[in-house]
Amino acid sequence: MIKRTLFFGSPSYLSTRNQQLVVNFPDEDKKETTIPIEDLGYIVLEDPQITITNGLLRKLVQNKTAVITCDQQHLPCSLFQPLVGHTEQTERMHHQLNASLPLKKQLWQQTVMTKIGNQADHLLQRGRNALKLKRWAREVKSGDAQNHEAIAAAYYFQNLFDIAGFSRNQKGIPPNNLLNYGYAILRAITARALCSSGLLPSVGIHHRNKYNPFCLADDVMEPYRPFVDALVYDLAETGCRIDELNRELKSELLGIPAMDVIIDGRQSPLMNAMSRTTNSLYECFLGSSRKILYPDF
Repeated sequence: MIKRTLFFGSPSYLSTRNQQLVVNFPDEDKKETTIPIEDLGYIVLEDPQITITNGLLRKLVQNKTAVITCDQQHLPCSLFQPLVGHTEQTERMHHQLNASLPLKKQLWQQTVMTKIGNQADHLLQRGRNALKLKRWAREVKSGDAQNHEAIAAAYYFQNLFDIAGFSRNQKGIPPNNLLNYGYAILRAITARALCSSGLLPSVGIHHRNKYNPFCLADDVMEPYRPFVDALVYDLAETGCRIDELNRELKSELLGIPAMDVIIDGRQSPLMNAMSRTTNSLYECFLGSSRKILYPDF
């Protein structure tokens, strides 16, 4: 079942009644709305005048619904997740924390190879030359000691968007703003899936910044980034204004969890594919597998 994503961009009061999310608005012309909590996968809270009850937060967490709040620039800035996301969480975290360095390097090698391969396929879909990316994907060694991931990313973005002065930078010109928003949603999807698989999102296989609470999420989401890039590319190509994140653009980007991807030869919504990826990662930590399942672009 595909979980729903709800976006709240205006003042509202969110509470719960009979396992339903109840939405009330200050505007008297708007009627009360109810949605089954079991149908919800993600809730994005943007307006600063939103009030949400503790009872609703508790039910959302028990349903493993990711609650995302936004900053003054309307970008996702925080993620509300459960302390316990899996019945075997303690054992699974034990295997994760005891993973050997050689295993982590091999897993990062797989991750980078898949990411670069997906970037190459995306460029090919747009009629761009991807021979260098294809070669770099084959040359990635254990741990990516030669940093092919960064080299490929620079080449990829230089050749993807036909926009004067564009380079991938969080504070750069559009469509960087769309990429920032899309990646933030993807990060939340990844963190939610990791918690559901009983893993710690903060302990990565490659990223290890002590100030980053989502190191493993940043690792695992890498091969999924080209799917966000493809959506942003299509939005930019429509000719609509992309210098400002309006409601229509956000609506498109909030559809990322439901995007169709191909994983292990089968079509699946991205949020379901991510759960398969994080579960396969646990199997690698456990020792029952040596391969992470990632989608092919």
